[in-house]
Amino acid sequence: MPYDLNQPPSPQHRPSRHASRARGGALVAVAALAAATLSGCGGPGGAAPAPGGSAQGAGGTPSVAPSGSAPAAGGSRAPGGTGTPGPPSGDAKPSTPGRGPLAGRVVVIDPGHNPGNFRHAREINRLVDIGTNRKECDTTGTATNDGYTEAAFTLDVSHRLRTLLEKQGATVRFTQDDDRPFGPCVDERARIGNEAAADAVVSIHADGSGSGNRGFHVIHPALVERGAADTRGIVGPSRELAERIAGKFVRATGSAPSNYVGGGTGLDERGDLGGLNLSTVPKVFIECGNMRDAKDAALLTSSQWRQKAAQGIAEGIGSYLLG
Repeated sequence: MPYDLNQPPSPQHRPSRHASRARGGALVAVAALAAATLSGCGGPGGAAPAPGGSAQGAGGTPSVAPSGSAPAAGGSRAPGGTGTPGPPSGDAKPSTPGRGPLAGRVVVIDPGHNPGNFRHAREINRLVDIGTNRKECDTTGTATNDGYTEAAFTLDVSHRLRTLLEKQGATVRFTQDDDRPFGPCVDERARIGNEAAADAVVSIHADGSGSGNRGFHVIHPALVERGAADTRGIVGPSRELAERIAGKFVRATGSAPSNYVGGGTGLDERGDLGGLNLSTVPKVFIECGNMRDAKDAALLTSSQWRQKAAQGIAEGIGSYLLG
């Protein structure tokens, strides 16, 4: 994700564009929706994290090699063949823009990890500069106990999300689509969004925390100004993008915000992720659920739920872009 970080963000990405919008209301709305979700579904609420159950996703997920054979190129099927991935878009190749409310907007979708990463340990373990320190190029991601990999999940949701955004006229680019042996590294993932001058970038993940830790959370960048990292121009817009996605994700999926990260808000601010530190455009990560928890895993492996997840993310992006 190396790019020219000395160049200031374009006006449409400056915090002043969104400074007049109240953020407290968005958080209250997420909390209220979460309460309704919990009362309606009997989901976990405020359960104590399992020992050692800190957030592991978004570049920190345990490296879990998938069981069974790797998915075919462009494939991202869950057990039982429930996935319905679209055709590969090609690394960072744009879709054909259409007509609709998002016409003229560029969205970069960053499917976390890569199905081939586990075959390239040496390459993905190479350290890259993320501004605050040096970190591994990428990881394999996590997997459910039945072997459904995070890399397969992220591609499936990303394909669904692309279809929804293109129907609204957006130009969509992927950072990877299982069209390369491994990676890209976290610094290159950020560079792809920067060079596309994206109006929004969303990195799709699923967490690898302890059993009993449930729910989703959206990670947004902390204020970082060190080395190649300078998030001053994107902290505000990225926070709003995170809030919009969190609120819509609750409505679309019925899932509650994480019971182990974010204090029930569904939001988590971090300054240790290269994909966020090195971004010069509004960017967030979403951990859609915890693959290591059986109840969350049942959702993540459901094609119907993955469609709802994509719908929630798409609605959140659209709400952010349209104001």
